[in-house]
Amino acid sequence: MKRRVVITGLGIYSCLGKTLEEVRQSLYDGKSGIVFDPVRKEMGFRSALTAKVDVPDLKGVLSRSQRVYMADEVKYAYLATRDALANARLTPDYIEANNVGILYGNDSSADAVVKSVDIMRQKKDTTLVGSGAIFQSMNSTITMNLSCLFKLKGMNLTVSGACASGSHAIGLGTLLIREGLQECIVCGGAQEVNPFSIGSFDGISAFSARESEPEKASRPFDRDRDGLVPGGGAATVIIESYESAVKRGAPILAEVLSYGFSSNGDHISTPNVDGPARSLRMAIEQAGLDLRQIGYINAHATSTHVGDQNEAKAIHAVFGDYRPYITSTKGQTGHEMWMAGASEIVYTILMMKNNFIAPNLNFENPDEDSAKLNIPGARVDNVHFDTFLSNSFGFGGTNSTLIVRNL
Repeated sequence: MKRRVVITGLGIYSCLGKTLEEVRQSLYDGKSGIVFDPVRKEMGFRSALTAKVDVPDLKGVLSRSQRVYMADEVKYAYLATRDALANARLTPDYIEANNVGILYGNDSSADAVVKSVDIMRQKKDTTLVGSGAIFQSMNSTITMNLSCLFKLKGMNLTVSGACASGSHAIGLGTLLIREGLQECIVCGGAQEVNPFSIGSFDGISAFSARESEPEKASRPFDRDRDGLVPGGGAATVIIESYESAVKRGAPILAEVLSYGFSSNGDHISTPNVDGPARSLRMAIEQAGLDLRQIGYINAHATSTHVGDQNEAKAIHAVFGDYRPYITSTKGQTGHEMWMAGASEIVYTILMMKNNFIAPNLNFENPDEDSAKLNIPGARVDNVHFDTFLSNSFGFGGTNSTLIVRNL
């Protein structure tokens, strides 16, 4: 008998807010976190649009010797995880006495690498780079820092799965707990917010050029979408076995019913329909659900022409005539990339617990494929759904689908 996996804590550091309550309010109000960044324009970016996320000042919170090892995305993740642990009532004493693990999604630490290389090229002296650069520049910077800062003794691994990283982290953690290999895991995803991390995306014209109206630039599923807007921050989801949560007297927020996954086995950047559809079907089959039990879908839809089109086709192919509410919160946040699979679980749980669905911002005109889906352009109030599905897809054709139920 495989064990049930529940969610007992949430934490978020996002362009929509730095606490769960701030984020809930932003979702409810349909607030956009997207701005025009003049620094990017000065650097020669085609699009200077970005989600606004401030780098936190942790002076007085952590010692200098601790802070020196932390890249920006680690700072976001530290605050999200600190809040999530408190939310889950996981005390330092409990963590000390038990093997709490960490699986966190991250697929870049570009800013730290660029700064180190600049010093080496300009000064011709590697000793000036500093010891902290090693730990800031590795992809595993988040898990190596957080495992030390919070004294975590269980699984310690970074999940690098492009824009599905955060979702895969939660899914893989779920499998470990189901099999009895872990009782409790800190899961999540983080994305650095700086020009260096996404300059190459701008170079291939992946971003919206609607610079005169930043809040209207990210338009998932809309006919007139012209590209994504980069975002970031961090989101942490504490998962543990149902037995562990009950024994601790922890708040049980929701249950992870299933994890579906697939690879497109196709083009490195252009998504197809078959891969996402297989991920969806696997998640639904593993959950043992009738389609009509799923009341809401948080779509991956990033506001790109082909990506949104093919996801809409995949959802329609799987769900047919059944049309649950579907939105992409990326209309408000932009594409939070490595963070998105985790943050969108947080966003959706906040909506589920408060009986509303945030608008699919800037959805004004459907195209041929999105017209087949039930996509509300305005907030839906007084709506009750107990089960939702969340999609996350990434470059290289990696796909992840999570199904979560309210408890």
